[in-house]
Amino acid sequence: MNEAGVGTYSIPAPRAERIELCIFDAGRERRIPLPHVDAGVHWGAVDGLTEGTHYGLRAYGPWAPELGLVFNPNKVLVDPYGHGIDHASALLESMFAHTVDSALRPTQPLERDPHDNADSAIHSVVTRVNPDRFDPALRPRTPLRDTIIYEAHVRGFSKLNPDVPPELRGTYAGLAHEASIAYLRELGITAIELLPIHAALDEVHLTRLGLSNYWGYNTLSFFAPNPRYATQAARDEGPSAVLAEVQDMINALHAAGVEVILDVVYNHTAEGAKDGPCVSFRGLDAREYYWQDSGHLADFTGTGNTLDARSPYVVDLVMRSLRFWANTVGVDGFRFDLATTLARGEHGFDAQHPLLTAMRTDPALAGIKLVAEPWDVGSFGWQTGNFPAGMSEWNDSYRDDIRGFWLSSTRELSENGAPQHPYIRDLATRFAGSADIFRRADPHDLPEGRSMRSPLASINFVTAHDGFTLTDLTTYNDKHNLANGEDGRDGTENNRSFHHGTEGPDAALEAVRDRSARNLLATLLTSAGVPMITAGDERLRTQEGNNNAYCHDGPLTWLSWDSSERIERHLAFTKAAIAARRALSSLRPSTFFDDASLEDREPGGIRWLKGDASAMSHADWFNPERRHLSIAIPNHDGLTIVVMSNEQGPREVRLPASAWGAGPLSIALDSSLGGARLDRANESLHLDGPTVVVVQSDGWRSPASRDESADNLPAHPDKL
Repeated sequence: MNEAGVGTYSIPAPRAERIELCIFDAGRERRIPLPHVDAGVHWGAVDGLTEGTHYGLRAYGPWAPELGLVFNPNKVLVDPYGHGIDHASALLESMFAHTVDSALRPTQPLERDPHDNADSAIHSVVTRVNPDRFDPALRPRTPLRDTIIYEAHVRGFSKLNPDVPPELRGTYAGLAHEASIAYLRELGITAIELLPIHAALDEVHLTRLGLSNYWGYNTLSFFAPNPRYATQAARDEGPSAVLAEVQDMINALHAAGVEVILDVVYNHTAEGAKDGPCVSFRGLDAREYYWQDSGHLADFTGTGNTLDARSPYVVDLVMRSLRFWANTVGVDGFRFDLATTLARGEHGFDAQHPLLTAMRTDPALAGIKLVAEPWDVGSFGWQTGNFPAGMSEWNDSYRDDIRGFWLSSTRELSENGAPQHPYIRDLATRFAGSADIFRRADPHDLPEGRSMRSPLASINFVTAHDGFTLTDLTTYNDKHNLANGEDGRDGTENNRSFHHGTEGPDAALEAVRDRSARNLLATLLTSAGVPMITAGDERLRTQEGNNNAYCHDGPLTWLSWDSSERIERHLAFTKAAIAARRALSSLRPSTFFDDASLEDREPGGIRWLKGDASAMSHADWFNPERRHLSIAIPNHDGLTIVVMSNEQGPREVRLPASAWGAGPLSIALDSSLGGARLDRANESLHLDGPTVVVVQSDGWRSPASRDESADNLPAHPDKL
C-alpha cells in the first residue's frame, strides 16, 4: 500500500464465497469487492486506505453452525493483520453473528442476526508503521545466563506510583518514565516480561458480571497494541500514536539495559466458544482458523476455542506477528501462553511441529528469546521438558518443589509432626537446573557429558501472575476467590502454601512469614537456570488470598508503592540477592553440573553435603526429615558454598573450606538478615533458624598450602 492508500489487499478465507473491504468515512461506508481468489486467499486492488482510515471486512458464505460455518455479512470484522483498532470496547449484542438477548445469551438453535453493526463494531484503522522509530542499536542483547526476568503488567506497574505523572500512570509511557526505569535498574533486573499487550476483549461471563479481563489473555488482534494502555493523548491522536508510544517505551527500556519480553496468546482468540462473539476470525472462516471436529470447536485452552496451528494460514499469521513485534516494535523475546497448543498436530504434541520449527529457524528471529508455557488443558497437555533446543520453558516443577521444601514440609511438620515427603531430593534437583526434565529428550548417541539443552532451558519461578503472590504464599493455606464471581470454584487448589499458624494477616507472624518469603527468593536467585520474579513480590504485595485475580483491574492487582520499614527491609534483601547472583558466576552455570573435583577447580562441578560437611548418602536423599543441605560449587574465582536449612532451631554448619584449599570466607547473602554468624577460625556457620546463606571464598590458596585433610573429603553421592 502506498502513501496515497492505493495498492493490493489480501486476506485468507478459503470457505468464504466473497469478501468486501469496507471503508468508513464520516458515517458513510464504501465497499470494495475482492474479486480474486487464489489458494484460498481473497485479493484485489483497493484505494482510500490512507493513514487514519477506518475500515473492516464483510464475509459472505453459508450459515451452518452445525458445520462450524457462521458467515454473516451484516457484521464488520477486524482485519487480523491490522496494526491498529479504533477503540477497545466492552462486548455488545451487535458483536455476535447470531441473535442474543441483553445478557448476551443466544437463541437456540443459533440464528443469523439480521442487524448491521457498522456503527458499533470495532474498526481496524490504517496505522503508520515506522520501523525507524525503533532503534536496534539500543538492544541490550543480554545472554540468558545473565538474565533476570521481572513479570509485570503495563497498567498495574505504574498505576499507583506517585513518582510518575498522573497522566502517564498505568500506560506504556508510564513504564518508560524515568521513575519506573530507575526502579527497575536499582532492583537489578535485566528483562521485563509484560503480560499481553495485544488488543483484547472481555469474556462473555465477565461482561455479565460487570468485571473485566485485566490480565489480557483474550486476544482480538495479534498486531495491534492494546489502546487501553496508551496515554489519553496517544489515544486521542489515534492508533499510529499508540504504536509509537509502545516503540518509545521499548527504546527507553533498552537504553537502560532492560530487555522486553512479551507474553503472547496465539493459542486462542477472544471469540470464545460457539456462542461467543464474531469480531474477526470466526466471521472470516471459522473452520480454517479454529480447530474443529465435525463442526465442534476443539478446546485445548479452556477458553472455548483453539487456533488451529495445522493451518498454514495460522502459521503464517503467527510468524508475521512475531516478526513485526521483534523487528518493527523492538521486543527481545516472547513467552508463549499454553504453548503445547501451538505444537499440536493430528497425533498430539509434536516437538518438531512446523510452527515451532519456523520460530527457531527464522533468521528474522535470530537472537530473540523464546519461552514456552509448556502445557495446555487438552489430553497429554503437560509437556515440560519436551520442547526443542533453542526454547526455554516455564518450569512448574521448580515452583512446586521449592515451595514444597520451604512451605509444604513446614506445614506438614506443624500439622503432622513430621514432613511426609523427601523434599531435600527435589530441592537439590531443581537447584541444579532440573536435568531430569531437560535432558530426558536427549538423543541416546550424544557424546558423553553433552546435552542438547542446558539449565538455561529452565525459567525458574516460585510465583507468577496466576496463583498466590509471594506474601500470600506465606499468609494463606487456602485460596479466597469469591470476588471473582464463580463461588470460589476458580483457581488452583494446589498452592503448596503455609500460613504459619493463622489464616490471613497477623502482625505477630510477620517476622516468620517474611523470613520464609526471603528463603524462597534466595533459593530462586541462587539456582541454576533463569530466575523470574513477579512484580510486587519484592514489595510484599498481597492479593488478599486471591490466587486467580485475572478479572480485577484495581488496587487488588496493581503494584502498591506504599512504604514501611518492613517493605523496605524486604526490598533491600531482594536487591542484595539479585546483586549476589550477578556477582557470582558460580550461580549462573550454562551447562549442567558434574561431580566437583578437589584437584580441578574448573567451573561446572558441584558437591552435596550435610551439615557436618560429610557427603549426602543415598538414604539421606530419601529421608523426609532431612531439611538441611550444603552445596559446594568451585569456580575460578573461589569456592561458593550455598547453605539451605529449614530446621526450626539454631544449628551449627561445618564448611568444607580447608579441604578445598579455599581462600578466606565471607557471607555474600544471608536470608536471616544477620542471624547467620560465620566463624572463620573454625570454618563453621551458626544459624538461628530457617535460612539460606551464600558463603564465598576470596579466591584460592596456593596448592602447596592446601590442608592435608583434603583427601578425607567424602566422595560425591550418587547423581540425582
